Amino acid sequence: MTDLTSDLAPDTLPMAFAQLQLAAPLARAVTEKGYESMTPIQAQAIPVVLQGRDVMGAAQTGTGKTAAFALPLLQRMLKYESSSTSPARHPVRALVLLPTRELADQVAQAIKDYAKYTLLRSVVVFGGIDMKPQTIELKKGVEILVATPGRLLDHIEAKNAVLNQVEYVVLDEADRMLDIGFLPDLQRILSYLPKQRTTLLFSATFSPEIKRLANSYLQDPVTIEVDRSNLTASTVEQHFYSVGDEEKRHALHQILKQRGMKQAFVFVNSKLGCARLARSLEREGLKTTALHGDKSQDERLKALDSFKQGEVDLLVCTDVAARGLDIKDVPAVFNFDVPFNAEDYVHRIGRTGRAGAVGLAVTFVSKTDARLVADIEKLIKTKIELEAIEFEEDVPDIRKQGRINDGRRMYAEGAQDDSRHGGHRSGPLRDVAHEGQFARPERSVRRDYARPAAAPRDPFFDKPYEPAPVAEVTPSWEATNAPRHGARSISANIKPKRRVAALFKSA
Repeated sequence: MTDLTSDLAPDTLPMAFAQLQLAAPLARAVTEKGYESMTPIQAQAIPVVLQGRDVMGAAQTGTGKTAAFALPLLQRMLKYESSSTSPARHPVRALVLLPTRELADQVAQAIKDYAKYTLLRSVVVFGGIDMKPQTIELKKGVEILVATPGRLLDHIEAKNAVLNQVEYVVLDEADRMLDIGFLPDLQRILSYLPKQRTTLLFSATFSPEIKRLANSYLQDPVTIEVDRSNLTASTVEQHFYSVGDEEKRHALHQILKQRGMKQAFVFVNSKLGCARLARSLEREGLKTTALHGDKSQDERLKALDSFKQGEVDLLVCTDVAARGLDIKDVPAVFNFDVPFNAEDYVHRIGRTGRAGAVGLAVTFVSKTDARLVADIEKLIKTKIELEAIEFEEDVPDIRKQGRINDGRRMYAEGAQDDSRHGGHRSGPLRDVAHEGQFARPERSVRRDYARPAAAPRDPFFDKPYEPAPVAEVTPSWEATNAPRHGARSISANIKPKRRVAALFKSA
């Protein structure tokens, strides 16, 4: 494994896109995007990829990794341009694999923007939507295929995608793909590819698993690490506030008001918590939308689009939105829950302060989060100081409102349950809060009405049970001296039938 710093001195690295001598169609697209100076990962990776070398790149999120691999790949693939409509003239030459649908869609759009003035075709395939439109596009022939691993395997098994002419493979956000269990899928996909190829692996963080993956599938890769490993962006202002679970929404409202922020990401750890928090914030007057894995792809894309267009104030989401999403001018990220994985903290706060802009990252820490905060502190190699937050009087007390609403709902549900089981809970619920507690519901007063006097009891019924004596009387029909009608002599070996009483006597 080769280190880039030993091959190229920082002073000789091109820092302007004009120095790259890109082809005219690519240079025109780059100019229209407004790119002038390259980021460190672009300045170091693009020349190496143009040489056809394998790359293992690590950079903090939001530093322009997409352009770092897309532009040199497009430059090298321009020789395959063809105006022919035959699918055979447009085989898949480059494969880009990403962990999430949103990230795949975003990278595919960026590649289309870069290649808009060329004849190279690109398409994106991911799960959650119908395969038929994707199949139609694949059958037409494409040079660049952007995909998530699961859906790509579906197309491979359906023989919609043939990868025997792939020359370039990009594994973007590789650490995330391993975290969510895509390693077996990656191994299957890579087995369909030619042995001779250029492989580019990009990740925000390097872990032992990532290094093992690189050793297995990369050939003498050039390692590129910009800045210190796992370093968060210096343009992001980070704060950790010590608050209770019931005070988090109150603190969120206050910080948004004090800073005058119009939009923000709000990250939570669970899909159920995401949906509940979004509903609560919506009731409290904030335009909110939720984004998590249980939503359909159409709902997820609609939520992202409404947030990008500024139609909603807060995007409440799980870590499905923590990686790679490039939404410009988002001023803040709130970690409503401290992430379970410390590396996810780096990705979450990377949604703000992108491309050199200033951002704010606020994390709410409860008493049970001490170990998680210690893991973050160890990862970013920065001492974390917990700050106290003072609540203003003019900010609506969300804690009290939440308790009253929760109490009303719990009481109403309890009353329903009691009515089903024959209980007698009654009385109105008063919306009165005192010292952070809602008032208990007033129960109706039970009145003792006059009852009729009880009848005197018979002492006979209080005596214990005594069985009546049984008289040993021999039935008349079994008496030895009873006359026998129609008697006849029978054998001594034959047992006579038992005589039973007759209801009617024969005439």
